[in-house]
Amino acid sequence: MTTDTRAAAWNSDALNEILTQGHERMVLFTHARIVTMDPMLGTMTGADLLFLGPLIVGVGPGLITAAEDDNAIVVDCTGSTIVPAVLDAAALAGGRSRRSDYIATLTPGNKTDFLVVPDEFAPDAPTAVSTLFSHPDQVRALIADGKPVLWNGDDAPDRPTAPKPGIPASPGLTGHPRVGVWIDETDFLHQELQADGRYDETRGGRPHAYQGRFWIDGDRIDYLDDLGFWAYGEWKDDVLHHAHYIMRLGS
Repeated sequence: MTTDTRAAAWNSDALNEILTQGHERMVLFTHARIVTMDPMLGTMTGADLLFLGPLIVGVGPGLITAAEDDNAIVVDCTGSTIVPAVLDAAALAGGRSRRSDYIATLTPGNKTDFLVVPDEFAPDAPTAVSTLFSHPDQVRALIADGKPVLWNGDDAPDRPTAPKPGIPASPGLTGHPRVGVWIDETDFLHQELQADGRYDETRGGRPHAYQGRFWIDGDRIDYLDDLGFWAYGEWKDDVLHHAHYIMRLGS
């Protein structure tokens, strides 16, 4: 026998509070079985997950008292299991030698990405995650970066919009502060980011060594070379890190 989450408005009041106040109030998912996927924390029963926005604050039994002190939004997860929304296949196969290398565990300080499903759909974490695809109507909550994506088997209001699949058109970047020639510390690589969304690299004095398209998303840049390969870079304090190159904008 399965539980139809649509039969009752599962924590609907809490959802409304999260949508309107979740960026400024603590949120507590309580009375759950929590599969942390962390080798030290393991799996907890009758446990709580406390978070503020995109970061997990605490996990374990007994957090309800602290949540009351902090005027937290409380979500009753009795009969539910919480698992990470992202599973580390390498860790599941025993391929991580250090706990700190584990990806996406439900531990304090990590991102608030998790899935809530009825206990009968969660004998283990992989099965719980597969419920998202095999029985999406049974998903009680999918939280990403602290924001509801699915709730009670339906799309959450104002859920994040996923990027459209495929390669987007080249952006118009006239006046963008990161358009220009980026030069690495040894003066070997000159990478020109052009306002039409194309790049042109000079390497060791050899012009047009690589050319292609690029897209900037926050501090990330993705490159699609005309030869067909992809690469990426990241800005940190207005310094562009690309492969082993550290580049600054030329004057």
